[in-house]
Amino acid sequence: MTVRVVLADDQTVVRAGFRALLDLTDDLVVVAEAADGLQAVEAVRTTRPDVVLMDIRMPGIDGIEATRRIAADRTLDQVRVVVLTTYQVDEYVFEALRCGAAGFLIKDLEPDELRDALRTVAAGQSLLAPAVTRSVVEEFARLKAPEAAGAERLAPLTEREREVMALVAAGLTNEQIGRELIMSPLTAKTHVSRAMIKLDARDRAQLVVLAYETGLVRPGGR
Repeated sequence: MTVRVVLADDQTVVRAGFRALLDLTDDLVVVAEAADGLQAVEAVRTTRPDVVLMDIRMPGIDGIEATRRIAADRTLDQVRVVVLTTYQVDEYVFEALRCGAAGFLIKDLEPDELRDALRTVAAGQSLLAPAVTRSVVEEFARLKAPEAAGAERLAPLTEREREVMALVAAGLTNEQIGRELIMSPLTAKTHVSRAMIKLDARDRAQLVVLAYETGLVRPGGR
């Protein structure tokens, strides 16, 4: 499988560095580059890549707004956005996850980590360990109260789906959820998928965000 990638960063030298790394492999190909958020959105709509490597801080519209626009476009449902950041705990990363990013990468990662991450996301798997996503979301969930309409937003979920969603937010994998609730990993995965569909979440990272925003789970709890 060839993974098609769009590189979005306002620094030419950074894009050149990432391209050089990806050009060393046969299964990763850069199909477009963008120097700002608007160019990134246009490049994605034109090339329909598997993954976008998106810098957060760019001129024009930033990487967060570009991610929001990509995630909101139903014709781009298969595109996964991975944001680049300097720090793991970053308010911009939190906002990017809220907007639909599949995960984030620290800019000083090793070349093999970058390649493996792009392959993982393109395969439809979770890039971030749920516990890492949780640490980022929980850090900023402490700063705001759960939304008032949280219960209403969760109304479409069954009680079992809420239980599973809370365990996803706690950092458990499908296998661990299965053991916790005495069900098969496949059944756990089905409940996760149904919760994502009902809440219009693109991936597990967004389920974690929603669990905190709606008050289903609280910072420091489970």
